[in-house]
Amino acid sequence: MNVTIYDVAREANVSMATVSRVVNGNPNVKPATRKKVLEVIENLGYRPNAVARGLASKKTTTVGVIIPDISSTFFAELARGIEDIATMYKYNIILSNSDQNLDKELRLLNTMLGKQVDGIVFMGGNITSELVEEFEKSPVPIVLAGSIEESEKIPSVNIDYEQAVYDAIHSFIEKGHKEIAIAIGPLAEPINRDKKLAGYKRALAEAGIKYKEDFVVEGDYTYDSGIEVFEKLLEQNTKPTAIFSGSDEMAIGVVHGAEDRGFKIPDDFEVISSDNTRLSLMVRPQLTTVVQPLYDIGAVAMRLLTKLMNKEEISDHIIVLPHRIEQRNSTK
Repeated sequence: MNVTIYDVAREANVSMATVSRVVNGNPNVKPATRKKVLEVIENLGYRPNAVARGLASKKTTTVGVIIPDISSTFFAELARGIEDIATMYKYNIILSNSDQNLDKELRLLNTMLGKQVDGIVFMGGNITSELVEEFEKSPVPIVLAGSIEESEKIPSVNIDYEQAVYDAIHSFIEKGHKEIAIAIGPLAEPINRDKKLAGYKRALAEAGIKYKEDFVVEGDYTYDSGIEVFEKLLEQNTKPTAIFSGSDEMAIGVVHGAEDRGFKIPDDFEVISSDNTRLSLMVRPQLTTVVQPLYDIGAVAMRLLTKLMNKEEISDHIIVLPHRIEQRNSTK
């Protein structure tokens, strides 16, 4: 039998309003009454109806999280940070996988809003003008995590991706490398085209090294695409001596692609990766990598969302977290 608030009120001999105050933690209830109501709730096995509470309070204490690929270690670590802070602030999470498909992203966004979520954390590689238009029409706050939106209208949490790639390429240059390739993600995505590629070009230009278009090879962040990137680089007349990768998984593909051809890392090719997921420590040699604080990006994005949902004052809606390079064994 489905136990209702009415059943609890009748059994405890109090009003339904009193039961509601107890359930919602309202302090304006006598201790003896609170104790009696809680005992009845325990005995009857009553579970508050979240939908009904949401209708009454106009809050569902539920947050939507739209993620491109839950199987990705990168996004899984971001989601963990989101979930931990959501739990701390007593919010429930509805997690959806968008496959980075625009139609699906728009559909999921409207589905989340239809479920009366109090806010949304959105992750995606290509934040289109169509998405921004939908974000701006949203009746609830939306925060981007690990995602670039060029106009900076939408609150977001990231690192400085241009500077991160610049730092990685500059570290290669300091070691004497002049033939430096980049295994970059899709150039249709602003984070790659406008941020990471710009950092790569700036580091080369400052060192007086000629930019070679053939040394910029697109992948899709996956292991297989890393192998394909390495094969394409081998086809060039001049071979690179150092390779920067846009993701750990793609970097492992580069490393294994090189080893399958009889090369040694870092003796024949030095490799620097991005992200610093757990994968960077599981491969041999362990990857030198740009440390992107993935958990913190998720956690800070969720905290920013709680402030927006509660209409708290925020000093900045664009948050940039620090990064660093962790030297390991894929570089000398």
